[in-house]
Amino acid sequence: MKKTYLREYARLLVKCGVAIKKGDPVIINAELDQPEFIKMLVEECYRAKASRVIVDWSYMPLTKLHVNNRSIKELGKMERFEEEKLKYRLEKNPAMLHIVSDDPDGLRGINQKKYAKMMIERMKIVKPYRDQMDNKYKWCIAAVPGDAWAKKIFPGDRVSVAKEKLWNAILQASRVIDGEGNLLDAVAEWGKHNESFARRCKILNDAGLVALKYKAANGTDLRVGLIENTVFMGGGEDTLGGEYYNPNIPTEEVFISPKAGEAEGIVYSSMPLSWRGEIIDNFSIKFEGGRAVEVHAEKNEELLKTMISMDEGAAMLGECAFVPYDSPIRQSGIMFYETLFDENAACHLALGRGFTNTVVDYDKYTNEHMKAMGINDSAIHVDFMIGTEDMSIVGIKKDGGEFVIFENGLWAF
Repeated sequence: MKKTYLREYARLLVKCGVAIKKGDPVIINAELDQPEFIKMLVEECYRAKASRVIVDWSYMPLTKLHVNNRSIKELGKMERFEEEKLKYRLEKNPAMLHIVSDDPDGLRGINQKKYAKMMIERMKIVKPYRDQMDNKYKWCIAAVPGDAWAKKIFPGDRVSVAKEKLWNAILQASRVIDGEGNLLDAVAEWGKHNESFARRCKILNDAGLVALKYKAANGTDLRVGLIENTVFMGGGEDTLGGEYYNPNIPTEEVFISPKAGEAEGIVYSSMPLSWRGEIIDNFSIKFEGGRAVEVHAEKNEELLKTMISMDEGAAMLGECAFVPYDSPIRQSGIMFYETLFDENAACHLALGRGFTNTVVDYDKYTNEHMKAMGINDSAIHVDFMIGTEDMSIVGIKKDGGEFVIFENGLWAF
């Protein structure tokens, strides 16, 4: 891929993604797949006058080795230096750039139940820090091609060709290049993109909705309750300190956190779900009293059951997201096997943790208050795609009237 294109992408992630300003510390989390691009990203952070840039490297094969060869007690224990890292983040409030390139099959063969128990134990230490940092720092998730990931998507091509194709798809989805491969002013394109999100969110928030109803010919028939003082969001967000940033590049979704405990009906998946190195496919989830009470899957049903039993909140919804069926990522025709992209190809729901910043004046409430309001809390947040070409979504108003949001898989306004 041309260096000028990669430089524009790096500039986008720094300027729009985490919106670095003079004096900001930055932490970049990355796999070992694209060291030259990570170097370019660090350069752009310093050009934006970041005070310090730390790169934390990870390597998925080592994760699998650790989980399969250490005891649950050892895996669940956090060493002092690991907790000191969390304390550093809490004190310094660095911007966080997460660069994904994982092999979708990289954790295949891992002991899933052991991995789940490890995460539950470690979350006991992590969660208090996470809660204190919530909404206070700028963060962004973006992607670069890894060898195995590129080959998974384009199995018939040699690695170099597959990676070039994946770079092209990532840059198009991120509005760095157009469909003809021409370089764009990505920062300006994201300005227009965010204006579109703001327009739709205002319409939805002005409608005064208390519930959502989903229907599709595949059998999906679901009603989800909404919290009275929450808002729909999309695109850029503000930290508690008023700094504007873009947490996901790319993104095509408008979302809200529903009311935990208020979901009735059944929903069917419309795309495979890649979770922890395995594919869960052709699945359904039945909700009663807001909880997933019955699940079925043609592939990896037991893994789906493991997911919803991770903790108390794992069986409840934390997000409802609207994505038109003709989104650019859907039109690409690519199954990315990566949630950052695949969730932007179809309307989706998420099991697990909700977003506290969807609550109006969320800074005035404790996490306990927001949980009492209905913001779900969990160690997981797993998006799964439900959007279809014929999906309808109707909002229910306080007076019982209906507000049409989606018709035939597309925005109604």
